Amino acid sequence: MRLRRNPLAKQRLRDHPLVVQDPEQLCGKWKTVFPLEQPLHVELGTGKGQFLAKASSLYPDRNWIGVERVEEPLLQAVKKGGQTENTNLRYLWLDVNDLPTVFAPGEVSRFYLHFSDPWPKSRHSKRRLTHRHFLQIYQLLLADSGDLILKTDSEILFQFSLDEFTELGWNIIEQTTDLHQSPFRENNITTEYEDKFVSQGLPIYYLRVKKPLSP
Repeated sequence: MRLRRNPLAKQRLRDHPLVVQDPEQLCGKWKTVFPLEQPLHVELGTGKGQFLAKASSLYPDRNWIGVERVEEPLLQAVKKGGQTENTNLRYLWLDVNDLPTVFAPGEVSRFYLHFSDPWPKSRHSKRRLTHRHFLQIYQLLLADSGDLILKTDSEILFQFSLDEFTELGWNIIEQTTDLHQSPFRENNITTEYEDKFVSQGLPIYYLRVKKPLSP
């Protein structure tokens, strides 16, 4: 369900200490933002922030960044993040298209795509966050050993993503059409949407892929 517009959200995000302002100035320098130099994990479309709040607590040996374009869910996310008091967590109020302006090539260890808009109509396929335009961005910014995790409730997006990854030479490491009935569920951290879909008996589609290496 779409959140109501909050006229105060923009200013609160500008004032919140976990939201990085002017992130372009930190391109290639993210290790200076966190107390410890650790692998950088980035969730694209962080929504209301349940995943990041849990992940940053369970894995303090990683630095976590949530990227969200819409201010209302991002404000909820930063509130959850602030409650953890974790020092390995930050947020960006940013469109995914602008990732190359804030991350240097090879700077990210892992991207997460959790329940992105599937844009089910074929004519909108270029808007899907696993369209090859976006995959080229992720490939540039991921370290050579880096990978990407996708979770979705949409079979259309799952199959489209699988085809795009395969055609562009990404390596499929893990995949399942029912995450919560698979061995991969053991280390899975859920999102708000995921909890909702699972409670309704819907399957969660899952992929983990590694970027293709240059010859």
